[in-house]
Amino acid sequence: GGRPLNSDRAQFFLPASIDVDAATGDIYVADGETPTGNQRIAVLDRNGRFLRQWALHRTEAERDLTPLPHCLRLSDDGLVYVCDRSEDRIHVFQKDGTFVSEHIIAPATRSQGSTWDLDFSHDPEQKYIYLADGQNMKVYIILRETMEVLTAFGDGGRQPGMFFAVHSIAVDSDGNIYTTETYEGSRVQKFVYKGMGNIPAGAEGTNSQGVLWPSQ
Repeated sequence: GGRPLNSDRAQFFLPASIDVDAATGDIYVADGETPTGNQRIAVLDRNGRFLRQWALHRTEAERDLTPLPHCLRLSDDGLVYVCDRSEDRIHVFQKDGTFVSEHIIAPATRSQGSTWDLDFSHDPEQKYIYLADGQNMKVYIILRETMEVLTAFGDGGRQPGMFFAVHSIAVDSDGNIYTTETYEGSRVQKFVYKGMGNIPAGAEGTNSQGVLWPSQ
């Protein structure tokens, strides 16, 4: 079951995300955003020469699934995080393609799935992951060590602090969060970091008030 891994070394087909290993210059590509794409992680050297590739993890019970790599980020401790958007999960690999773990986020999500894009905090340990969920219109803050979802903010809508298909996310060195929205969202929002503290029940961040992270 499933579509075979495309092994073309000369071209990509519907690549969705790219990241560069700062230590080696190797280029990692999530190649295949839709079922008609290549459905692989491909790695090139800094000169564009093909090095290796691998498919997303799939158990025997999942042999009829078609995992699709929609986002890809390299952590500073040598791991490759890949969003399998349609299956609501994040796959973690070593740089050689060895599977490490998978983590399901919002497993009841249907349609386009919950894992659209992610970024890391800029502390030395990259303690937090920030995950954009375009289907549920939220951003999750995740403790990277355990992959526990600590909190989330946002909701569906067009007002500031709400989302319409939040697609991409980035975090700067000051902790501020930037999001983009696709389809008819068509905008960029900035959420200002306000420090760490307990979040009152039901509280949400907005792009004027920022996001309070939970204390550990």
